[in-house]
Amino acid sequence: MTALLRMEGLTCAYDGSPVLVDADLEIGETDFTGIVGPSGSGKTTLLRAVLGTVAPVSGRIWRRPGLRVGYVPQVETVNWSFPVTVFEAVLMSRTSGRRLPWPSGTERSEVASVLERLGIGGLGGRHIRELSGGQQQRVFLARALLRQPQLLLLDEPTSGVDVRTRHDILHLLTDLNLGGLAVVLTTHDLNGIAAHLPQLVCLNTEITGRGTPQEVLTPEVLERTYGAPLEVLEHGGMPVVVDPAELVTKRVPRATFSVTSSRKSAS
Repeated sequence: MTALLRMEGLTCAYDGSPVLVDADLEIGETDFTGIVGPSGSGKTTLLRAVLGTVAPVSGRIWRRPGLRVGYVPQVETVNWSFPVTVFEAVLMSRTSGRRLPWPSGTERSEVASVLERLGIGGLGGRHIRELSGGQQQRVFLARALLRQPQLLLLDEPTSGVDVRTRHDILHLLTDLNLGGLAVVLTTHDLNGIAAHLPQLVCLNTEITGRGTPQEVLTPEVLERTYGAPLEVLEHGGMPVVVDPAELVTKRVPRATFSVTSSRKSAS
């Protein structure tokens, strides 16, 4: 597998305070990787370093020459009252390379194609504020895909959406990855998203673990990442991360699970 980019000893800081320290990471052509960790752990900074919008204070990032990267920000950071339609919002990703103030026939066709591919082909004329959370996420995914990226970065792509939309987005990203697109996303959702990804990186300023969900979602790695003991249940062959308090509050039927705990492993 050929690498698209490689981080070596990467350290980034804001106002002199390190937010990402000595990170080593390689992303290959067919990778689908989730970055997990608590708020403030450096997940978004890692994506911005890949984009080149945050300069490292030490270490380096090697990128394949000519690498095309698409970026999908958190939908909460977008001004959805901005007066543009879905078509216009998607086309804006092309403004830097366009010579005419109006879209060409080819551009109209390309936008229509990517909207159709994402299941929102009938929404081109709708105002972006009229969309649901899942539709808004697909609009920004369409913006990124219009650039024909080799690597797609997504910052919390399922934040604020319902369970069905979360599953739809995950399946969509899986299809894009199987079609040859490398995908890296950040997520807080350990069970709904992270446990279903091929590869995970745990981050809390430093990388605390990497591997498959079965290798990474363990009590030891999670306690290093989140700074608190968590229990990991095995259900249907998949890890399920639970705060010990939730086992009491929600009365989880333990008989259906195999339980490991960082408290038990430490004793």
